[in-house]
Amino acid sequence: MKHEKQILHVCSIIFFLNAAELYAGVPVKSFQPGAIWPDNNGVHINAHAGGILVHDGVYYWFGQHMVEGRAGNKALVGVHVYSSSDLYNWKDEGIALEIFDDPNSDLAKGCILERPKVVFNRRTGKFVMWFHLELRGHGYKSARSGVAMAENPLGPYKFLKSFRPNAGVWPINVPQENRKPLSPEQVDYLNKQKFSGGSVPAKALNLIYRRDFTTGQMARDMTLFVDRDGTAYHIYASEENSTLHISQLSEDYLKPAGKYMRVFPAAFNEAPALFKHNGKYWLLTSGCTGWQPNAARLAVADSIWGPWQALGNPCVGVNPQNNLGPEKTFGGDGSRGWLWGRPGRDTEDKSEQAKGGDGPGYHRISSCRSYSTREGRALQTESPREDA
Repeated sequence: MKHEKQILHVCSIIFFLNAAELYAGVPVKSFQPGAIWPDNNGVHINAHAGGILVHDGVYYWFGQHMVEGRAGNKALVGVHVYSSSDLYNWKDEGIALEIFDDPNSDLAKGCILERPKVVFNRRTGKFVMWFHLELRGHGYKSARSGVAMAENPLGPYKFLKSFRPNAGVWPINVPQENRKPLSPEQVDYLNKQKFSGGSVPAKALNLIYRRDFTTGQMARDMTLFVDRDGTAYHIYASEENSTLHISQLSEDYLKPAGKYMRVFPAAFNEAPALFKHNGKYWLLTSGCTGWQPNAARLAVADSIWGPWQALGNPCVGVNPQNNLGPEKTFGGDGSRGWLWGRPGRDTEDKSEQAKGGDGPGYHRISSCRSYSTREGRALQTESPREDA
């Protein structure tokens, strides 16, 4: 029996090696939802919870490098980067940001690093990466933002710091009567609460950001957005995941600028993706149900500072594989939407946009007609189309 298992193991290795050889070098001409997506070496792309940067006509895909097994949720390698000229075929460019062996580092092996995003700063000529970071051994209690920087899009990125953003700053849309420290009774009340990604008691609604005023606001699921005037924003799930924050960044994109707002308090949004089209700002999110299915959410505003109008679920259609409809996208991961510049047609002031942009020369993959399911299949993924 042991001998048979060894033979089976060797045959499996040979099969996958042969499959990799078949994939390697074969151009891809269309998206194949639910299928293995190989890179130029025939290896399945490993860039989870990623973000796309467009620079000088090239797409760069940054994402978490995940390992197999129970340790997969922890960062043991770093941020992987791939490049492409057409969004179909991707070249493995290696690890853009490496995890440290030093156990005392904020970026030590065994930490949790999620949703890395990179933008180009035209003022400084630097590439700046932000990501959600949980310190090693702390579970999801740290809720920090990590920042790294590089001279070119492929890196290597130098880790600069991690922190909770906007320490000592009040949200711009909070009334004056709520801009005060918590009383001892309020602190004791919050300490007794167990927040699990669901609803929060009405009494706690205006307490969490006040609790975190001195140490900085919690920051988990996140994205970056660069507006056409070059101003960058950090959008993240905060206040025990109950409330989104939109935070303006400094001119060098390395820290908060000291201006931020709360968006949809106690609505529990995560996986944010923000883009601009025809002068309006569009925000796609999911609900907070872990790996359980939930509906995508869409909101719109004339200004990034609001007011934001919730539009509900933008998805349509039913997946015949399992009859899941628009009310259930797997973990909300079907809610991503981007405006991407097309290679060869970007103007200088737009080619550096990451997951954002406006005007001619952009197309969109944001129709929300793709549903990821428990079985890992997807349906009705539309090809990129030009926006009017």
